[in-house]
This record gives sequence, C-alpha cells and structure tokens, in this order.
Amino acid sequence: MLKKLRPGELLCITSIDRLGRNYEEILEQWRVLTREKRVDILVLDMPLLDTRRDKNLLGTFIADLVLQVLSFVAQNERENIRKRQAEGIAAAKLRGVRFGREASHCPATFWKIVRFGRRAVSPSWRPPADAGCPKAP
Repeated sequence: MLKKLRPGELLCITSIDRLGRNYEEILEQWRVLTREKRVDILVLDMPLLDTRRDKNLLGTFIADLVLQVLSFVAQNERENIRKRQAEGIAAAKLRGVRFGREASHCPATFWKIVRFGRRAVSPSWRPPADAGCPKAP
C-alpha cells in the first residue's frame, strides 16, 4: 500500500493501532506517511487525528500530541491482551487442556504401500526413525 500512495491522497484507517504493533512503529509509520509521502490520514475512531484540516503549526502539534497519547494506549492495550492470553493458556494447561492438532495415525495400508514403493525405487530404502509411524512389519 505504501508504494501506491501518492502525495495529497487520503488514507482512511479505522483505528490508530492499524499503523503498527507498538508505540514506536505507529509513530514511525505516521511520520513516513505524513512527512515523507505527504499523505493525509484520517483515523475514523478519533476525529482529532485528521491531517486534512489545520495544517498549520497548532494543528500539527495537536495531531502529534493526540497521536503520542493514543499510540501509548494502543501499545498498553496490546500488552494487556498478551498478558491475559498467557494467563488463560497457563490456566488451561493446569486443567489439562491440550493445544494443537491431534497426532495423525498411519492408515492400515501404509506399510504395504511403502514396501511396494521401496521395491520400485530402492531395495535399501528405510523410513526415517522420526516418521511417527509404527515400525515396518
């Protein structure tokens, strides 16, 4: 998207945290878009962050100040979400909940097919030890 944006165009985003994963990343993206690319930004859930209006020094100052505060709040919220998620995972593990996919099992005809393929390719071929299937009969 950054490559497609041209000076004077408008970028509409729903929330300030869509610009980055943390405080520094959000500020860096804002700087690149507004100063280097000269793109206007409209943040839908925060009308104060609309760079189309008040392009004077005071307007820029207010937008930058609000951006700093909201970027901090966005990063803080992400950290809280990660913390709550880790606590939930730890509690689930204590209850014995297993995460991930069930282990797959070899079909009954697996070794028959392997023996057929082994004879066709190379008589010395052996399946790897960590293949996860029972030993060949």
